[in-house]
Amino acid sequence: MKQAALIVVLSLATAAQPSQAQFEFGMTGPEVSHEIAIETDAVHADATFRGAARFSLSDGWHVNAHTPLEEFLIPTVLRLEETPEFVLEGVAYPEHRLYTFDFSPDQPLAVYGENFSIGFIVRVAASVAPGEYALSGMLRYQACNDNMCAPPRDLAFTVPVTVEEESAPLKQTAPRWFLDVNWEAAAAPVETSPLGNGAAAPETPETGDAWRATAAQFRVAGRLDGFANTNGFLAFLEAVEKGEDAGAPSAGGRWWWMALVVLGGGLLLNLTPCVLPLIPINVAIIGAGARAGSRRRGFALGGAYGLGIAVVYGGLGLVVVVGMSAAFGALNSTAWFNAAIAALFVLLALAMFDIVEIDFSKYQAKLGMRGNSNGRFLIALGMGAVSALLAGACVAPVVIYTILQAQDLYSQGHVFALALPFGLGAGMALPWPFLGAGLSLLPKPGKWMTRVKQAFGVFILGFALYYGHLAYTLARPAAQPAAGDDVWGHSLEQGLEQALEEQRPVIIDFWATWCKNCSVMDRATLRDERVLSRLENHVKIKYQAEALSEAPVKDVVAYFHVLGLPTFIILEPKE
Repeated sequence: MKQAALIVVLSLATAAQPSQAQFEFGMTGPEVSHEIAIETDAVHADATFRGAARFSLSDGWHVNAHTPLEEFLIPTVLRLEETPEFVLEGVAYPEHRLYTFDFSPDQPLAVYGENFSIGFIVRVAASVAPGEYALSGMLRYQACNDNMCAPPRDLAFTVPVTVEEESAPLKQTAPRWFLDVNWEAAAAPVETSPLGNGAAAPETPETGDAWRATAAQFRVAGRLDGFANTNGFLAFLEAVEKGEDAGAPSAGGRWWWMALVVLGGGLLLNLTPCVLPLIPINVAIIGAGARAGSRRRGFALGGAYGLGIAVVYGGLGLVVVVGMSAAFGALNSTAWFNAAIAALFVLLALAMFDIVEIDFSKYQAKLGMRGNSNGRFLIALGMGAVSALLAGACVAPVVIYTILQAQDLYSQGHVFALALPFGLGAGMALPWPFLGAGLSLLPKPGKWMTRVKQAFGVFILGFALYYGHLAYTLARPAAQPAAGDDVWGHSLEQGLEQALEEQRPVIIDFWATWCKNCSVMDRATLRDERVLSRLENHVKIKYQAEALSEAPVKDVVAYFHVLGLPTFIILEPKE
């Protein structure tokens, strides 16, 4: 929703209606690399030593924290194979971060990001003789991104240990990342169920292979890999009904589109009533235009001025995004934060109707007139920065939305989001080199700007209502609709036989208790009356793929090419 809101704000003048990518295909889970180290080059018998493992995931993925906020989620657990000679005494898990993801905007999750380190403390028995040893370790984890959750996996690793005589000196050889370990949180290891805390046993009754012959009599009409909200799911069903490709653009295309929208939105900000009337004044302040002496010098002065704008917005966004990365997920899920944003936009809307005055752009001339009659580049750069800070109420909503969106994306692991505020500033700076060269590219101010300003006020009030509604929803969560589980069967074989006999389409929902995306879709998307109405003629099957690597689930997901959860597959009987 916030991505759509950002695009609408940036496209006020064009009334564009961009499409959004809902899902990506081919995600089988992240690549996970690891590095093992101990604090010293060797250890002594009858003593303890500290070691650590650093894990790195592919971009955009996270794993659940060791202590998830919900019982059904699979925790990240590090184990070492204990022997009489080496005993694991403590494990130091990192501090989790609260992130809000697209599939769960009202409920943050406790996760570890793309890089995290886990420490361990091992006691060496007094009977251990000097020599080389290898301790076997295992990391149990379950990775998710915004679209889907990969199956829980075990990553094996080895800890090489050299035991020296008690008299041998020990040297510190730990790498720099060793300092990142949260040693203060070290605690005795606790055994955890491989299916998470309190995970239910699989409900799927299939034990044989009879379903395969029945499934062969169907064709795949459509598939949806990953999370989708109600509108996205309805679009998927409509595409299948029309026989169209139910896929969606890749993430790369979406980011390019978003970057272009942000850049174009920054360019359009120059047409706002808080900016356009001051452009001639600012051109004169920096000594550009006709006063520059030459088009080349004017172009350079205008470029310096525009660079100041881009640097301020980019720097402001970088400070806010990086500085709040750990807390933003929790903040964004609170009613008071969204209420504060709504109140801010109400104030900005009132400024558009001239009910209150919060425009500081009138001070630009007073701050920039001194000593720049010849147009010095540093002063032009500084004035660009000042103008960005004093741009007024027209620019503030777009800047705030861009930063909020950048923070939300960055908290999900999308590093590219750091460039969004800079892109907004770059778009706003685009005309300035040409204005500095003396070219007239912008319309002249006039009475039409009053109507434009009021139109901005209406749009800003609309977004204030959105955030206000979100705050109200978070403060008083809406009651969930009736479960309706009776419309979903749990036997793949029985469901396929029924659909074949009645010549009806089938929809299979592959899910698991540890899949947060699945539970969110089950509570909201799959219980929406519009969705249930569209699926009324379908035989609906919920297939619990709790252990994707074990039979019979392994055979079923391999047959249907399930790469992660949730996955929805629509089948139709062959003619």
